[in-house]
Amino acid sequence: MASTWSTGGACESWWPNGGYAPVGCGGIGEQLAPGSDLTPAPNGAFVGSRGTVKDCTCFNVGRDVDNLRKAIVGLGTNEQAIIEILTHRSNWQRQQICKEYKGTCGRELIDDLKGDLSGDFKHVITALVLPPALFDAQELERAMRGPGTNESVLIEILATRSNQQIKEIKEAYRSEYKRELAKDIAAETSGDFRRGLLILLEARRDENCQVVDERLFKSDAQALYKAGEKRLGTDEAKFIEVLCLRSPAQLLTTFDEYKAITNKTIEDSIKSEMSGDLKDLMLTMVNCSKSTSVYFAERIHKSVKGLGTDENTLSRIMVSRSEIDLLDIQDEYLKLYGRSLYATIKDETSGDYKNTLLKLCGTGN
Repeated sequence: MASTWSTGGACESWWPNGGYAPVGCGGIGEQLAPGSDLTPAPNGAFVGSRGTVKDCTCFNVGRDVDNLRKAIVGLGTNEQAIIEILTHRSNWQRQQICKEYKGTCGRELIDDLKGDLSGDFKHVITALVLPPALFDAQELERAMRGPGTNESVLIEILATRSNQQIKEIKEAYRSEYKRELAKDIAAETSGDFRRGLLILLEARRDENCQVVDERLFKSDAQALYKAGEKRLGTDEAKFIEVLCLRSPAQLLTTFDEYKAITNKTIEDSIKSEMSGDLKDLMLTMVNCSKSTSVYFAERIHKSVKGLGTDENTLSRIMVSRSEIDLLDIQDEYLKLYGRSLYATIKDETSGDYKNTLLKLCGTGN
């Protein structure tokens, strides 16, 4: 029998406080780690304690619907009212607003918002009112639409969502586009990169963050050594199998064992043995097993540095992590770059779009 031991919270960097990764999806699953700070929301979602957006304690769905309708109808749009309401309600509360709006006004709130708003402001506001699984599905479809594919979006979403979330994303994609997500990804990608994404789409990743299997991490470390550093060429399939199917806690011990065997970090080996999109996917799996907060902080920084801003990536991360761990992401951003995320957003964006993101930040500190 394999030797095992408790991780003592080793997966906190991946799933907040050892719980299943939430990202706001409804029906995320039934399990929670003992002592977890994740709590089930009324729609089955899990809400982390390190998010910036919480349930509004004075939530009145009828009043919110009335105020939103007033902000939309007539000449001009009251963008500030829309921002104030939607950035101070949880996703579950926003879904209640959408339902009540349809019943009261006979119209879809998201359609009215799309008709009145434009540009990046429209994108982030509509992201807030969508169910999270549908938002992820739409982002994946957008990444594959037209000539070329935005592989970094495929990696970001599929590498950071839990098994249950991926199942719900696939269902939302099927319902929205009448197509299978796996078939579309298979058509838009190729080779070992495609293999890695399709394995993640199978939603078979080990999510047991409480126990590490000693025999398995030793055999995995040896297998990775034989698949890369010990041979001419690389057995990419072995790297994909280990990095895409093992739990974060299991991977962390595997990486330590790998370094003891090879005197190289797993990151250095991946960089020397692989290239292109597969290298990016494998490095993301490694980085997220260590800290998703650092990963997202780095993604945000890349989206705003240099000439121009990748508003789609910035919006997606700010919305998807706002109820989970955006406070942790802000902490890591400050450590990495010496300035607050709030200050960066204030400098790099403008107008109502900027005001929305600053509200999601929750603080200027």
